Amino acid sequence: MDIANSTVSMAEWNSLIEGHMNDDEPITNLQDGGGGTYDAVFLGGGAAGRFGAAYMKAMGGRPLIIDRWPFLGGTCPHQACVPHHLFSESAALLDRQRWFSDELFFPPFDESRASILDLVNLFRDGRVTAHAFMNWQTKEQLEVEYVVNAPGRALDPHTVEAAGQTFDTRTVVIGLGAHQKPLAVPGYDLPRVFDWATLVEDLDYEPRRCVIVGGSKVAVEYGAFFQAAGCQTTILSRSPLLRTPNLHHVDEDIRRYVVDGMRERGVEIIEGAQLTEIKGSDGAERVIATGPDGETLEFETDFVFNGTGEAPNSAESKKWLGVATGDNDEILVDASMRTSVEDVYAIGDIIGAPMEMFKARKCGMTAARNIMGEPIEFDFSEYPDFLHTTYEMSWVGLSEEEARAAYDHVVVIQMPPKSVDHDDIPLPCAEGTMLYAFAKPGLSGFQKCVIDGESRRILGCHHVGYGAKDAFQYLDYLIHRPEGLTIDEMGQMNELFLNPEHFIQLSRLRGGRKDLVDL
Repeated sequence: MDIANSTVSMAEWNSLIEGHMNDDEPITNLQDGGGGTYDAVFLGGGAAGRFGAAYMKAMGGRPLIIDRWPFLGGTCPHQACVPHHLFSESAALLDRQRWFSDELFFPPFDESRASILDLVNLFRDGRVTAHAFMNWQTKEQLEVEYVVNAPGRALDPHTVEAAGQTFDTRTVVIGLGAHQKPLAVPGYDLPRVFDWATLVEDLDYEPRRCVIVGGSKVAVEYGAFFQAAGCQTTILSRSPLLRTPNLHHVDEDIRRYVVDGMRERGVEIIEGAQLTEIKGSDGAERVIATGPDGETLEFETDFVFNGTGEAPNSAESKKWLGVATGDNDEILVDASMRTSVEDVYAIGDIIGAPMEMFKARKCGMTAARNIMGEPIEFDFSEYPDFLHTTYEMSWVGLSEEEARAAYDHVVVIQMPPKSVDHDDIPLPCAEGTMLYAFAKPGLSGFQKCVIDGESRRILGCHHVGYGAKDAFQYLDYLIHRPEGLTIDEMGQMNELFLNPEHFIQLSRLRGGRKDLVDL
């Protein structure tokens, strides 16, 4: 289906995408029929490929995106980040209703109204709108050519095949994403063993108990959602929760507050556990594991959720082009996104951790700028991070433990203070936690700022609550710039009171001291 010379409205895109979800007819938006030479063909139209192609077009280049799905945007709007945010917001609302059941203006909490299936169906029914917008915007506003609903294949670094055509290009940019690693135990392939992708595709019943395997972000976020929606949840993790290798700089006090809060809400968390088998006649019904002391554990369940992490989709690219890969199957790139093969770049999840949206979009842009002759490097080893339980949990920079290992004089300003019982102080509080602060102070959140007492520079910020996540994008820039950010400079900022993270006013309370001490 050629739409290059047609104007397809958002409403029409909705129908067009729905109609092509189960067929293999390509949708093409090609100028001059795809003839001539492209500056880059982006294999994969997820966040990395779409943003990289858009940036290249803005620079005056000619990119082409090829994607196997009938839409652009990749897994984020289809199965990953967008449903996760919908489910996490729902978990927070359900959590508040449970805590305030039949108090103030809250009605008695009706357990039967909490439904995982209803929310999964809500997402499935609405997700095509995001797809339609990305297809429309990429064609009409960004003016980028694409072939969707057709897998692409690189024949060499300068020739790509898709939809029965071959395309000439100066470079190939690989952005084919990642997939969930399967559970390596008997029964891993039984029905009702879900992951973040298959849950939203295949769930067709209301579960009331589940077992999650893994200690990753995904395990924690979906575990909090399942429990809040009335599904009794057990998490089996080999390592302490939120201590997996990809979760750098998580502060121990913050981690304990979050994990203890999940337990208080009824989640069963077993750290040091090893899954050994999944059993069932019609699907996953029983989970067998080894406990931290070597004991055998057994759990009845309505489904198993795999939260053990993802692996890059690199096998085809390695076969096609011979690109070098690492120990975790990630395509190896330099700071300019170049692979081991000349004129071949790789971007997004396929180059490994962190598998985060900021990295996908920015490394797509980095590849585009280098291809267009603007040398630039991208170091994504340090970055702000977050996850959701029934709270937002955000962090950037060093944890207190990391700071004390690297600096002689570490100062901590935090809320509540270390000497005060959390249930005795209605702080921190701001929008989203005001009801908790006044009625249930221990639920009002937690925050910490870590400072080098000698240079007065802020080393790390950590927050559990609501509404502070956006601030961490700017804190990341400020504390990692060459001159850093001092407690005194923080105190000079203008806060919008009540501001969720409280760091500005805490800095004012301590910044006047020549010799900094904890607060």
